[in-house]
Amino acid sequence: MTEATRAGFIALIGEPNAGKSTLLNRMVGAKVSIVTHKVQTTRARIRGVAMEGQAQLVFVDTPGLFRPRRRLDRAMVAAAWSGASDADIVVLLVEAHRGITEGVSAIMDGLAERTAGAPVVLAINKIDRVKSDVLLGLTKELNDRFAFEETFMISAEKGHGVDALRQWLAGKVPEGPWLYPEDQLADAPMRQIAAEITREKLTLRLHQELPYQMTVETENWEEQKDGSARIEQLIYVIRDGHKGIVLGAKGETIKAVGKAAREELVEFLGRKVHLFLQVKVRPGWLEESERYSEMGLDFKDGNE
Repeated sequence: MTEATRAGFIALIGEPNAGKSTLLNRMVGAKVSIVTHKVQTTRARIRGVAMEGQAQLVFVDTPGLFRPRRRLDRAMVAAAWSGASDADIVVLLVEAHRGITEGVSAIMDGLAERTAGAPVVLAINKIDRVKSDVLLGLTKELNDRFAFEETFMISAEKGHGVDALRQWLAGKVPEGPWLYPEDQLADAPMRQIAAEITREKLTLRLHQELPYQMTVETENWEEQKDGSARIEQLIYVIRDGHKGIVLGAKGETIKAVGKAAREELVEFLGRKVHLFLQVKVRPGWLEESERYSEMGLDFKDGNE
């Protein structure tokens, strides 16, 4: 008798930089969500699909939960909680070395009412940064505050404990048919993933506050006769000075960004890519509903 197929949505929630995107990419075995050392880089809920035996695990990588200050922040936080409330299982990531911060505390306060009765699992990440007695103390403290279904000690970056978490999740998602074709890695449109890859390269290259006032959109995608893809992208910034920063002296910055993004797209798509980047000044893009739609966010969620 063959084992029954299982499938379910798993939301990864936590503070910005807790390691959600790294864990998603590790689970899926491919780069689906952008990973940078800047907070708030995941703007939309990108779903990554992992197979474990007969189970299909659909991971929802939510934006980090933080105190929102602007419309974009509010829309991101709404998207994160929405991802948690729609999931079959919720995984809360907490950084071992940071422990129960004010942010973690606020998330835990909202867990019971926001997770709609779904089982919540605790994953303590970056365990290589603390001693075992600290880890045990933190585990006890967190479990005293909330009835987690299970606790896992992991290092998303190094892969420790990730297999055990994935196997446990595979046994817990509901029985039922798979939700996506077996070979599909992500359900975000390719245009959106391509824009995210370029935005990641920009974020890594520019270390000022600028990345949060900048967005990338794939304006045109053409399949060429030789099997390659021609991709045209627009980088929106809110003022002229920012355009100069993105271009760099003699266009060096944009060239380097374009090269890095193109190389990653070639690897991701498994074929040749022609990438064209253009920078446009759009002072009000943070208040334009179309920009939010492109990012997979709901503009109305940003309302005060």
